[in-house]
Amino acid sequence: MTPSALHTRRSILTGAFTLAATTALPLAVASRAYCATGPDIIDCATWGARAPSEPVAVLANRPERIIVHHTATANVTDYSRQRAYALARAIQTYHMDAQGWIDTGQHFTISRGAFVLEGRHHSLAELRTGTRQVRAAHCVGQNTVSIGIENEGTYTTQAPPAAQYATLADLCAHICDRYDLPATEIYGHRDFNATSCPGDHLYALLPTLRKDVATRLGTPLPDPETQPDPNPLWDLARDASHQPDTPYAEYLPAGLLP
Repeated sequence: MTPSALHTRRSILTGAFTLAATTALPLAVASRAYCATGPDIIDCATWGARAPSEPVAVLANRPERIIVHHTATANVTDYSRQRAYALARAIQTYHMDAQGWIDTGQHFTISRGAFVLEGRHHSLAELRTGTRQVRAAHCVGQNTVSIGIENEGTYTTQAPPAAQYATLADLCAHICDRYDLPATEIYGHRDFNATSCPGDHLYALLPTLRKDVATRLGTPLPDPETQPDPNPLWDLARDASHQPDTPYAEYLPAGLLP
């Protein structure tokens, strides 16, 4: 799947967005200006990451898409920076010690308090260059061609906090800008693997997210209600195999994170 051509925008673009009434978030999201420098991203050293167990591979290719996840953890009301740091450390511990991965699996994490954290080492540096990507471990079959974003929380029946959603849109717009991706190349984990991730509610917001990202980039899309799902691969695979939905183990064991 090759993304359509999209001219890189390096200037500040200003736009407002409104969520569709059928997928309204818990809090009203104010109009906001999109800055091409993107949201503030907290790097691995700042949140206290361990060193990877082996060198992280940096690939020569640019990513072809963005994949949205949820962490399937508690929908906490602790929106502090300290909670965001603790979340990042717990995810890395789980991925390295329980999953056996070399580092955090995803490229970026957004806490419920709307803090953006670098996940796998070097992801932020490569995003800034806009020419290469880090090989990750967030989605089977897509780890060399996509950017993975984890959103703290479980969004099966609830929407993410308004600030978290707005930050997700900002981060996606910045990634699209840096890597010349169209907003249509934003998917959910379930589009590629047999998983409930990123939760039914957040997944239902993806058409709106694509529209909001496109608005930030100055390339508006049709209304979400009229825009078809661009890649329902997961549904097709599940129907063909007649297998039920099986949740992907995106959770942290008890005691790893309060």
